Amino acid sequence: EEIQRETAYPDGKVEKVLKNGCHLIFFPNGTWKKVGSDGKTVTITFFNGDVKQIMPDQTVIYYYADAKTTHTTYTDGLEVLQFSNGQIEKHYPDGKKEITFPDQTIKSLFTDGQEESIFPDGTVVRVQRDGTKTIEFNNGQRELHTPQFKRREYPDGTVKTVYMNGQQETKYVSGRVRIKDKDGNIIMDTKL
Repeated sequence: EEIQRETAYPDGKVEKVLKNGCHLIFFPNGTWKKVGSDGKTVTITFFNGDVKQIMPDQTVIYYYADAKTTHTTYTDGLEVLQFSNGQIEKHYPDGKKEITFPDQTIKSLFTDGQEESIFPDGTVVRVQRDGTKTIEFNNGQRELHTPQFKRREYPDGTVKTVYMNGQQETKYVSGRVRIKDKDGNIIMDTKL
């Protein structure tokens, strides 16, 4: 672009005004700033390779050169971080966070302490504030993990519970109940 005007300042800063209306400001440390002809789009390229862009709607996009990470802050308060490995984090104004991992697993962290992870195979894991975990598998099975037991529920209605002492209890749809001790020995079986 053709330069319309160039000004050198005593502090070493140089400002160039281009015919298209853009302003370029060069700082002695190697940082430079470009103000678009609209006066609203600003790009600052820092001496370390970082780049900060301010868009006309006041969205701020900051690229960290060393980390190869982009941090975008929208005017509604949403912040999005994009990492070089493909991970994306969204930080919402209400405090919720959503992380999409490179394998496309999505983990949501809620402000009340709950967590939810959705895996690429469709498995969903929910963790409550008290540590209770629910796992919903894509084959229709469901697991509940508490400090007292782990329980698996099968699509046919069978429920198998393993208690912390190792005892196992299986309840079948037919009404049959089988209980095994921690070593796997049957201690009760109500075959119907």
